[in-house]
Amino acid sequence: MKKYDYLIVGSGLFGSVFAYMAKQRGKKCLVIDKRPHLGGNIYCENREGINVHKYGSHIFHTSNKAVWEFVNSFVEFNRFTNSPVANYKGKLYNLPFNMNTFYALWGVKTPEEAMVKIDSQRWESDIIEPKNLEEQAICLVGRDIYEILIKGYTEKQWGRKCSDLPPFIIKRLPVRFTFDNNYFNDTYQGIPIGGYNKLIEGLLDGVETRCDSNFFEDKDYWLGMAGKVVFTGKIDEFYDYRFGSLEYRSLRFEEEVLDCRNYQGSAVVNYTDSETPYTRIIEHKHFEFGTQPKTVITREYSSEWSEGSEPYYPVNDDKNNMLYRQYEELSGQDKHIVFGGRLAEYKYYDMHITIEKAFAQAAMI
Repeated sequence: MKKYDYLIVGSGLFGSVFAYMAKQRGKKCLVIDKRPHLGGNIYCENREGINVHKYGSHIFHTSNKAVWEFVNSFVEFNRFTNSPVANYKGKLYNLPFNMNTFYALWGVKTPEEAMVKIDSQRWESDIIEPKNLEEQAICLVGRDIYEILIKGYTEKQWGRKCSDLPPFIIKRLPVRFTFDNNYFNDTYQGIPIGGYNKLIEGLLDGVETRCDSNFFEDKDYWLGMAGKVVFTGKIDEFYDYRFGSLEYRSLRFEEEVLDCRNYQGSAVVNYTDSETPYTRIIEHKHFEFGTQPKTVITREYSSEWSEGSEPYYPVNDDKNNMLYRQYEELSGQDKHIVFGGRLAEYKYYDMHITIEKAFAQAAMI
C-alpha cells in the first residue's frame, strides 16, 4: 500500500491545479517542490508593500469563461490590462503594433495610410519564401518595424541573430489598425488582488506540501511514496538525459527598490535596441495600481540555460523538437507517470492553457 494516491513534483500552476482537482475527487496527494516556497514561477514576494513577481511578470488572460470563474473562485482578479511600451534608443512606442505605433513611426493618421506604408516596405523587400526569422518579420510588417521593434529585442531574447533563427518562431505578428494598446485579445484579463500566492494557497488548501524537497536527490524514495506521480519538471532530466539534453532559455533578474512613487508609468517597458543589455523593466506596483511611497523595478536579462540556472523557455526548433519526441514516446510507456506543464511537455504555455491541461489530466482520474 502506498501512502499517497499522487505524488506531485512541482507546485506551479499545473501541479497545484491538479492537486486541487484530485483532492476534490477524494485522492490523497503530496506536493513537493525543490524551492523554499510554493507557487513555482508565479510566486510573489512582498517588498515595500508591493507584490513582486519574483520570476518574471505574469499577466492572466483567457477567453475560457470556465477557467476565469475557476481562478476567481480562489481570489478576486483586478481589471489590469497589459499595455506594454517599447523603448528604442529613448523613443517610446506602444505595443502591440497599432495606430499609436504607426503614428509615432511615420506620422500616419489613418489605417489606410498605415497599410500603404507597411505594404510598400513588404513589397520592397522582394522576399518570396522567408528563410529565417528576419525575412519572415520583414514579410509580415516591413523593415522599419522589424529594425526598431523586433530585431534587437528578439536577438537578446534568443541569444542568436534573427538571420540564424527559424522563421516559424514568428509565423504571425499582431498588427492592429486601431488605436488600441491592449496587448491581448482575450475576453478576460487581470491580476489576483493581493498577488498570485493567494491563488496557490487556495488551490493547495488542505493538500499536504513539502518545500525544500528535491525529487532528484532521492528519486527512488519519492517514487515509492505514491501510486502515481505527476511530474512538472524537465522531462529530459527525469529520464537522466538518456537521449541528450534539451535546450532552454533562462532569465536573470536584477531587482531594485527606488525611493520614488512611479519610475516608468507602466508595468512593462521593453527595450528593443541591441545596446541595452536587458530586455525589459518591470515596475510591479502597476499590476495592482499601487500607491506605495516607494517602487520596485526588475530588469530582466535573457541567457542560455546552464546547469544551476532556471529553465524558463523551451527552444522549440527542429533539433530540440525531434529530441523531445523521443522523450515523449518513452513517457508514453510509463502509465503511472503524468507529465504536465511547460518543462515536462517542452512547450511554451500561457497560464490559462496550463490550467486547461491540468483540468484534462484530472478528468481522467
